[in-house]
Amino acid sequence: MGPKKAAPAEAEAGKRTKEKITLEMKKEIIRKHDGGVRVTDLAREYRRNPSTIGTTLKMREKILATDVAKGVARIMKNRPAGWKRSSLQGPHVVRHGEAASSDVPVAEEFATEFLEVVKTQGYLPQQVFNCDETRLFWKRVPKRTFLTQEETKLPGHKPMKDCLTLLFWANASGDLKIKPMLVYQSENPRAFKKHKVNKDQLSVLWRSNAKAWVTHVLFVDWVNLAFGPAVKQYLLDNDLPLKAVLLMDNAPVHPPGLEEDLSKDFCFIKIMSLLPNTTPLLQPMDQQAIANFKKLYTNELFRRCFEVTDRTNLTLRDFWRKHFDIASCVKMITMAWDGISQRILNSTWRNLWSDWVPRSDSDVSAPESTVLEDIVSLGRTMGLEVTEEDVCELVEDHDQELSIQELVKLQAEATQEQTPLEEEEVPIEEQLSSTELKDICQLWENVQTYARRHHPDKALARDLSNTFDTRIMSSFRGVLKRRLKQQTMERFIMKKQRVEEEPAAQASQPETVPASSTAPSTS
Repeated sequence: MGPKKAAPAEAEAGKRTKEKITLEMKKEIIRKHDGGVRVTDLAREYRRNPSTIGTTLKMREKILATDVAKGVARIMKNRPAGWKRSSLQGPHVVRHGEAASSDVPVAEEFATEFLEVVKTQGYLPQQVFNCDETRLFWKRVPKRTFLTQEETKLPGHKPMKDCLTLLFWANASGDLKIKPMLVYQSENPRAFKKHKVNKDQLSVLWRSNAKAWVTHVLFVDWVNLAFGPAVKQYLLDNDLPLKAVLLMDNAPVHPPGLEEDLSKDFCFIKIMSLLPNTTPLLQPMDQQAIANFKKLYTNELFRRCFEVTDRTNLTLRDFWRKHFDIASCVKMITMAWDGISQRILNSTWRNLWSDWVPRSDSDVSAPESTVLEDIVSLGRTMGLEVTEEDVCELVEDHDQELSIQELVKLQAEATQEQTPLEEEEVPIEEQLSSTELKDICQLWENVQTYARRHHPDKALARDLSNTFDTRIMSSFRGVLKRRLKQQTMERFIMKKQRVEEEPAAQASQPETVPASSTAPSTS
């Protein structure tokens, strides 16, 4: 007897399951997930296993950075002055495996376009800016150290997986480094309360969301709150024309039309986006600046470890596990970013704007050898087996992406350590009744639900509502939660007191004779 034939619906389902998942399909999955669609729903829609969807989401940055160049069949003849094709094919820092999709002809085309713009518009290096974001696993140390080996034995969440995202900005002349944005899972880390940290006075613009990612809303927020004011003041202070250009890659958080989101005060800023597949070759921040920052950060971490263990009774193990927190991390980030010199920032433009980079600065890796030597020396002083190769490997490890499960664990831990605002810092504690607080929270839930359901731009509605929910409504919910907890505790205590008092009250009452035996007869 021949094999049993599948039902038409089953056959069609099987056929769809075996269908190859294309690049465009992967990008569509990522966009839908960013829009709030769950993994299980995506798996059902695309007839894939949830693990397949999870793998696609884990490779998010690499997939979104990959594209197929269209209409490019030749190398540009009018190459920029000093341009060398070999300079794009030589060694360079690679993010998220993007080198495999790098397109030299397209990079040459964009470089020509870029130089034409700065020439015709008369931009100086002081007026041309670049930005880029990067992950930082802020507690991570080289793999071969005993700290790493011991961490693998710890249950649950591993500290070395705790990460944040940094957004860096500087101009082509390298003399203006703008306040970075830092995105973390927690809005109010417990360490901030412990060290009495005022977030408004930090050397970074502190923001938070569940995945510690830079979203479009956060990006626009940073441009209008930090970048725009700093650039305008810098140009005025240096008697430069009030015009600037911001060069970005084509990441999803930097979509076309960003100029429309700029405040009217910063309409003088022009936005230029790198073409797909050119970021590893042309993105200035990728040309050693971010890698150098991570080496300097590692050096600060090792230096701090050495200072604490040398001056106190703490062991390296105790310091790293119990005393190295996110507040200390922010200080190290500041010192590392301050350590990136003007010369290095200027030299990162050599592939795109070589005329403004001195020939002596063609190699930016030379001064970093001293940083590597310092890290190795400090590590060995503390009894750690560290080599320069280990440090370089650590720098590359920072770019890896976490799985969805790991992000969920990080967010759960961040939520658990969220520091509630002190009662005296929350005037609404006294101004509003619990009923009013409940009404406010319910009204916001209704507005949020309606906006997410009916707004034409679902992603925008989601991001803005999340920002408002985190930065505004969390205070109201925190007050209400504390009140409800206090009321529950008070009711519990009162109930317990009643239970304890009842036997004593019954024991103190005298025995009484039934009324029927003592009442006089009426007959």
